[in-house]
Amino acid sequence: MEPADRAEARDRVMGGLLPAAAALGSGGVIGLVLGLIGGGGSILAVPLLVYAVGTASPHVAIGTAAFAVAVNALASLVLHARRTKIRWPCAVVFSLAGIGGAFAGAAAGKAIDGRQLLALFGLLMIVVGLLMLRPKPQAARPSPWLTRESAPHLLPRLALLGAGVGLMSGFFGIGGGFLIVPALMLAAHMDLKEATGASLIAVAAFGLSSASSYAWSGLIDWPTAGLLIVGGAAGALGGTHLNALLADRRVLMTRVFAGFVISAGLYICVRGVLTMMA
Repeated sequence: MEPADRAEARDRVMGGLLPAAAALGSGGVIGLVLGLIGGGGSILAVPLLVYAVGTASPHVAIGTAAFAVAVNALASLVLHARRTKIRWPCAVVFSLAGIGGAFAGAAAGKAIDGRQLLALFGLLMIVVGLLMLRPKPQAARPSPWLTRESAPHLLPRLALLGAGVGLMSGFFGIGGGFLIVPALMLAAHMDLKEATGASLIAVAAFGLSSASSYAWSGLIDWPTAGLLIVGGAAGALGGTHLNALLADRRVLMTRVFAGFVISAGLYICVRGVLTMMA
């Protein structure tokens, strides 16, 4: 083989290995954050796919992230259900109401120019970071179960908030746990622990709904999604271990991560605006 041919073959191999390694590493970062502070990691999926992995289309990045986040949420749900009691009736009603919203949000997201969508995603990251800086309230009153007596009060609230959060989740292709948890606390008077467990059902439902819409349009990079999932599983194990070691510093870690999310959101938003102006 000629030196030029060897160089070309080497470039092809490296050209395939580097994005794969970046996808695996990105999944590891997402899983590490989720395991370490219990949330917020999925908001990094789209920026990592665009800027670290090199996914050219923001729409493909969103579709790929939605599928990976949904699978990771299902895995977390299985583990969570073995340890704590989950408010299945409320979570299922909330999720079913949001599935239609997720499909509508995904359709709207696909119809928007990718550069505009990325700039809006930057704004979302800023909002998420600010929400993470707020103290998480506990429900002040006992949370009722969904029964025939409580249904007239709970069903409209669960359906309305579920549809709204599903719309946002589908539009941006994210898990939306930062919105789902407070929405469940508001709709069903759950405490933080109950809402966190129940939110995994909605994250999985909304993510799969969004991903199926993007998959129908051919906007999912399946190999990259698989690498994100594998990396996320490994990162979550490490993050969970670190969480146990640094439990007394969790608030500080959350604030540092929130600051990073806000900074990244500002960068993405400004870069998106400048790209549209060019």
